[in-house]
Amino acid sequence: MIEVKNITKTYGLGETAFQALRGVSFSIEDGEFVAVMGPSGSGKSTLMHILGCLDTPTSGSYVLDGRDVSTLPDDELAALRKNKIGFVFQQFNLLPRTTVLRNVMLPLVYAGADDHARDKRARAALAAAGLDDIYFGHRSNELSGGQIQRVAIARALVNDPALILADEPTGNLDTTTGEIVLGTFQRLNETLGRTIILITHEHDVAEHAERIIHIKDGLIIEDEKLHGSKRRRGA
Repeated sequence: MIEVKNITKTYGLGETAFQALRGVSFSIEDGEFVAVMGPSGSGKSTLMHILGCLDTPTSGSYVLDGRDVSTLPDDELAALRKNKIGFVFQQFNLLPRTTVLRNVMLPLVYAGADDHARDKRARAALAAAGLDDIYFGHRSNELSGGQIQRVAIARALVNDPALILADEPTGNLDTTTGEIVLGTFQRLNETLGRTIILITHEHDVAEHAERIIHIKDGLIIEDEKLHGSKRRRGA
């Protein structure tokens, strides 16, 4: 699904130039659950923006689902984000006075889906994210943090994206609630075959993935496959 070859990203010019990524290469297969882990300033956020088609590399290539997207113009990148990528952020970014169901429907409104399709697909996405249907009519500001993040996951799923990109999705949650959310990602990966990339600085969070790409100072320093007891299980 993803092939990244010798990606670099430089900000600024001349003496003030800063190289956030310094030649990063890796591939991710369809259906993998991969964590990208590194400390603050490691380059993981820059890499996330490139993988999410929110930015383009200075050099190198990024192939997503068979298409080189490295040099695409902004309008084509926007179309890719809408159709191929589902985002889950640390900040939930839901409309607080809008119902759960309508929050999840919102991407389908922009996609031009009719009322029946919006309702059906939003309900299916919420069920896949593990939210009980008794909450579908609640406003998002009436839910717990873990429930809100499940709504955000459902919103990411609703357009049936090829890739789910989760940026520090447990950062605003307590440990127990975070485990539940990470368990949701594991279930989506294992039962629905979703390709998931999880961006984190926490090793305990990264261990819920099948594989950890360690990044530091703009370089990959380790690409670790987790097996058996090394992999944590979410609630």
